[in-house]
Amino acid sequence: MTLTANWSYPTAIKFGAGRIAELPAACAQAGIKRPLLVTDKGLAGLPVTAQTLDILDAAGLGRAMFSEVDPNPNEINLAAGVAAYKAGKHDGVIAFGGGSGLDLGKMVAFMAGQIRPLWDFEDIGDWWTRADADAIAPIIAVPTTAGTGSEVGRASVITNSETHAKKIIFHPKVLPTVVICDPELTVGMPKFITAGTGLDAFAHCVEAFSSPHYHPMSQGIALEGMRLMIEYLPRAYVDGNDIEARAQMMSAAAMGATAFQKGLGAIHAMSHPVGAYFNTHHGTTNAVCMPAVLDLNADAIRDRFDRAAGYLGLKGGFDGFRAFVQEFNDSLGIPRKLSDLGVTAEAIPDLVRDALTDPSCGGNPVPLTRNNLTALFEAAL
Repeated sequence: MTLTANWSYPTAIKFGAGRIAELPAACAQAGIKRPLLVTDKGLAGLPVTAQTLDILDAAGLGRAMFSEVDPNPNEINLAAGVAAYKAGKHDGVIAFGGGSGLDLGKMVAFMAGQIRPLWDFEDIGDWWTRADADAIAPIIAVPTTAGTGSEVGRASVITNSETHAKKIIFHPKVLPTVVICDPELTVGMPKFITAGTGLDAFAHCVEAFSSPHYHPMSQGIALEGMRLMIEYLPRAYVDGNDIEARAQMMSAAAMGATAFQKGLGAIHAMSHPVGAYFNTHHGTTNAVCMPAVLDLNADAIRDRFDRAAGYLGLKGGFDGFRAFVQEFNDSLGIPRKLSDLGVTAEAIPDLVRDALTDPSCGGNPVPLTRNNLTALFEAAL
């Protein structure tokens, strides 16, 4: 481990029940007078979205919305969103929803002023410097799930509809100017979404904690994020109206996305291509992959989980944690195998190929190869 690193931490966050009412003030803070609210198809017609549009309208900010966003958003969705942004002469984006709405909204603000194609800004080396930073519109993020933590991220995941590969598009100015985390917005989530999104945040924390890179602040945040999910996700799953549990989950989601600046690993390297090819729910896919990845990484991460288990309220060190993860998944209705999500054995060579090129590979404590990734997919299938 080298004690040299580059660190960057999140933005202004307005956290608490009822704080969606402060959305007009957040627009003023970000310098937005003609916002475009970007959300997904599922949220577009729900009362929580209508309530948010009413708040904007009452403040004289209009009620413009773009919602042609797929569960795994792609460049086709993005082109339509940019066209809507330009046609409405908007000056900023409110990214509203779960990971898909947040990621696409951030990209609409990013791409509306660029002249180069989207894939020129993939998170490779310094490709982000190709962007015209001054042309990036201000972003306000409003999560309605507690999972991806994209509201505090400087990147978006966009699926290439032609190659079925998920690509990470990065730029420091994609980090939202203001975030509103209002747990009341998450109350209506069905149980399977509560579970899947919560386990996505849990996976972020587990992988960040496991990463070999040096980032002690992220290490501490990842540990506490795991503890919060272990304690509060079951409560929110049983009682969706438990505002305290919903709030703690939102905290853990933002913490997971903050922590994974330290790195992700094989869980995400696997789940990204699975989601791109089979359109699976990302957090649920992460949860299914986690036990096999923990087995692969066991020797490299055993000591740190031996120390962490007690703080997490678990007995048996790493082995106790590994056993808990499967029990946790089972208690939340998560399938045990990727085949239960529709993944086929015939797809494994393509999944391995794409996993090997995923940026998440670099944060896995055990170097990933064609052989061990093939074995991982076979174990998870």
